[in-house]
Formats: sequence, C-alpha cells, structure tokens
Amino acid sequence: MKLDQAYSGNVFICSSEDYENSKAVIYGMPMDYTVSFRPGSRFGPSHIRQASVGLEEYSPYLDKSIVDMTYFDAGDLLLPFGNAGRSLEVINEYIGSLLADDKFPIGLGGEHLVTWPVIQQMYKKYPDLILIHIDAHADLRESYEGEPLSHSTPVRKAAELMGGKNIYQFGIRSGSREEFQYGRENINFYPFEVAAPMKEALPKMGNRPVYVTIDIDVLDPSAAPGTGTAEAGGITSKELLEAVHMIAGSDVNVVGCDLVEVAPIYDPTQQTQIVAAKLIREMLLGFVK
Repeated sequence: MKLDQAYSGNVFICSSEDYENSKAVIYGMPMDYTVSFRPGSRFGPSHIRQASVGLEEYSPYLDKSIVDMTYFDAGDLLLPFGNAGRSLEVINEYIGSLLADDKFPIGLGGEHLVTWPVIQQMYKKYPDLILIHIDAHADLRESYEGEPLSHSTPVRKAAELMGGKNIYQFGIRSGSREEFQYGRENINFYPFEVAAPMKEALPKMGNRPVYVTIDIDVLDPSAAPGTGTAEAGGITSKELLEAVHMIAGSDVNVVGCDLVEVAPIYDPTQQTQIVAAKLIREMLLGFVK
C-alpha cells in the first residue's frame, strides 16, 4: 500500500530506508474528521516528525540510542478526506499488512478514532491482548450526537470487542456521568493520575501482549496546548515519560503503540509536538525489543 511521504514533509529522525530489516514502522494517520471541538490533528504526524530533528538520538533514561536500531518511517496513509468510514478501512488494511510482515507499528495521529481499526487488527493477531489507554477523556461513548464513528467512541468499541477487563485506562478526567459509571463498572479504571496507578496495575498484566495508546491531552494544557480538546488538571510530561518507562521496564510484551491528537495549529511555541517527538523516541527505545 502506498503511503505519502511528500505529504508528511519529512521522516522521523534517524529512520532507515530499509523496510525489510526494520523491526518497527512509524506511520501517520492524518484524520480529524469527527472531532467534537477543534480540528487540526491531521497535521500532527508531519509536525511530530519535524520536531524530531531537535532530539538527541540518545536517551539518558534508558541508556539507549536510536542510532543503534533500525526502524522505518512509512510517511502518512493516504486517507480520503472527510470519509471517516473508508479512512478507518484504509488504516485497518495497512495495519494488517504490517502485522503480516511481523512489524511493530508506531502510529502518529490524528484524532483518537484512528486507534479503533488498529485495535481490531491487533486483537485479531493477539486474542489475549491488553489495551493500555492514557488520556484525559474516557472515549467510552456509544455515539456522539448520534454518530458512532467519533473520537469519543474508540475505547467503548474496543471494550465491546475484547472485553472491558482487558483494558486499563489512566489519567481520565473528562467524560459524561455515564462514561465514568461504565468505566468504573467495566474497565480497569484509574482516573486523574497515571504513574502511581500504572505501577500498581502493570504486575496484574503479567507478560501478555499489550497495545499502548496515548492521547497527548492527558498532559496539562500548560505542557501541551496543541490539542483539539484541551482539559485543565492534567499531568506533567515528566510523569508521562515515567509511565512510558514503567511499561518498558515491566514484564508485559508491548506489540504496538500510537500517539494521537497533536494539533499543532494551537501551539505556536511548538512545545506539544516537541513533547510528542520525545515520547515517540522513548517508546521506540523502550517498547521495541
């Protein structure tokens, strides 16, 4: 399947042109057609790549360098603008091809609905999959304004597919009363905080396959204002990095990850995509074995 590197404008720092020998593949999902407040996250993937050039290759947290690994940046998926249903099909098909090639997918969003087709394919390959969801929003609605294809519905869809007790949610601080009730009753639900409950929850997951999805708006708007639905009261970038490193150092088998909802137009300082790029570096070094 052809991806569009011209649209993305560049590639993530130190990425290789050798797809065949790359364990991990970075790819963009430039879709923001169902957002309920501010659009613009379709530009997130390209801006995360641009920000990556300011990174050091070396992670002092993990004592590893991305120059010592081989990964491929495939550019952005060519999604039919405005057609959410077909765009999800394109993502689904592409992830199926990556998993068939035994690659570790690292997705750049885009709105959070793009995670739904990824989960479908990951669950198809790993029927004992666990989903770690780090976000300000519960994303547990059945629909939004009557529309089931919404960035507020992907985790509810995942729960109905793979069972809510295989999902762990962290940092949630926004949602309807019904979503919070559903989360408490059906999900491993850890609202408001991330690092402390992560430390408690990881041993419960054993060594099962895990997919990690992070919405940048879990961070406080003071740390990441460039997102479509910013929510006050979030965590610091230090805490989010700590959570990523906890996952990397645990017994779980991370099989893929994504980072979504970076909307660069709302952050003239570029801090949001700078944080996002560093998170991608740490996930590359920590999750890809």
